[in-house]
Amino acid sequence: MLNTQKSKKMKTDVLVIGGSAAAISAATTGKSFYPDKDFLVLRKEEKVMVPCGIPYIFGTLESSEQNVVPDKGLLDAGIKLKIDEAVSLDLENKTCLTADNTEIQFDKLVLATGSSPKVPAWLKGADLENSFTIPKNKVFLDQMMVNCSLREKIVVLGGGFIGVEMADELNKRGKQSVTIVEIMPHILSLAFDPELSVKAEEILRERGVNVITNEGVKEILGENGKVSGVLLNNGDIIEADGVILSTGYQPNVELAEKAGIRINQHGSIKVNEYMRTENQDVFAVGDCAEKFSFITRTLKGLMLASTACAEGRIAGMNLYKLSVVRSFGGTIAIFSTSFGDISFAAAGVTENLAKERGFDIVTGTFEGFDKHPATLPNTHKQLIKLVVAKDSGILLGGEIIGGPSTGELINLIGLAIENRMTVESIMTSQVGTHPLLTASPTAYPLIKAAEIAAKKHIFG
Repeated sequence: MLNTQKSKKMKTDVLVIGGSAAAISAATTGKSFYPDKDFLVLRKEEKVMVPCGIPYIFGTLESSEQNVVPDKGLLDAGIKLKIDEAVSLDLENKTCLTADNTEIQFDKLVLATGSSPKVPAWLKGADLENSFTIPKNKVFLDQMMVNCSLREKIVVLGGGFIGVEMADELNKRGKQSVTIVEIMPHILSLAFDPELSVKAEEILRERGVNVITNEGVKEILGENGKVSGVLLNNGDIIEADGVILSTGYQPNVELAEKAGIRINQHGSIKVNEYMRTENQDVFAVGDCAEKFSFITRTLKGLMLASTACAEGRIAGMNLYKLSVVRSFGGTIAIFSTSFGDISFAAAGVTENLAKERGFDIVTGTFEGFDKHPATLPNTHKQLIKLVVAKDSGILLGGEIIGGPSTGELINLIGLAIENRMTVESIMTSQVGTHPLLTASPTAYPLIKAAEIAAKKHIFG
């Protein structure tokens, strides 16, 4: 219905549309760099979920309220917040019209409109009752949590990070049979080489999750409009009264596209290294914005909160003054996850992807312990694999299986990749160690893996 109410007027220097990681980073960084400018964040959700924490509201956390991003950081920084939906943009006149008929005048615009679940168009049965996607919408997720608690046999379609985390969390409650179906040879195969993916599968099976790999889904079956099973391509049927579609996300670009902003072949808003669109006063960050690989320089469809925050900070710094040292060099693709007390993490390219892209590489793998001596309580094995350019010794990728320190250690590897460190420079790095906190300085797995790769790089 046409809104005939007289429009209200607002004005701000910087308008940020969106409310999640990229929007928060862009707004807070921008306000820090340009404190004399007014910033307004416009988002349609009353409460914003921590995106990476969504699987954990189905098991570890008691409610979605424990996974809400507080607004305090924005408000304490002096950033205004409006809960409303942007419906159109007029870039020539620099205005945004919202659903409540407010016209917002701006000088600079940051689009951080995020992404939405993507369902394969060919998948029959995806619209059945008790077939769910995983949006970042708190109201939907609260309803989904209640519904899933009533299900006895759940099938998760997709063995990426969100899929395996959802399956593991649902399995924790012990009331359901949970199955993952992944079309690739192994789960998590876009982030890990097979020898690490297999270990993740083994751990999930030990924890009670059924894992089916190398097999696609033909159809979601239903009776009386409700899910009754999943038909695989090989003809097998998995009984189910609930299906969760973890089949990827697509950028939310409708608002930008209607305004005439250029969209690339992956359906993302086209940006340069400063996160600026072809309109010098319009920036785009996060899941809706174009991505390319730091290592291979190819366009990517990757969506990560870590990348989104980096992009948000870059846009915030460059709103009014560009700097060549404040630009985005491409996504490192840093991942991490955990099943029980065993963690998996990866950064950069896998061995398989490096070879596929044409790199001549060597690898170094070492397994040690994350404390010393290894007889200390709660010590975990720590396996590190490094992927290294053979000609230069520059680090291209790394993968880890270990304990709680895995998440921070992969960030260190990501930093090394981004700064184009060689295995020789890693080998000669000085690391602080403590028996309760780190591996032994004489057998530090990261340095030992670098040493193994260095010998191959130097001596062939």
